[in-house]
Amino acid sequence: MALHTRLKPGRELDYEREHAVIPADLDAALRAAGVRSWRIWRDGLDLFHVVEVDDYRAMRKALADHPANVPWQARMAELLDVADDYSGDDSGLRKVWELP
Repeated sequence: MALHTRLKPGRELDYEREHAVIPADLDAALRAAGVRSWRIWRDGLDLFHVVEVDDYRAMRKALADHPANVPWQARMAELLDVADDYSGDDSGLRKVWELP
């Protein structure tokens, strides 16, 4: 799953600092929800995520009210230009091309 999010101006270093080490309980919750890998790249304010997960929508629904994820999402809402509603209904970025 490929995703795009955008930071609020001036929050770049805050975002990187928060992601230097995520909370252990959040790490465990992500893994329990089927996440095998989550990588994030930043270009200015734009964030690009690649998530390797068994079932993206199921993962989002499992984490929506998870006690490890709720405070994390509240903190991310302070940093992101558009807060994530965690509905789990999104489908990520549309793939345009892939090297076979």
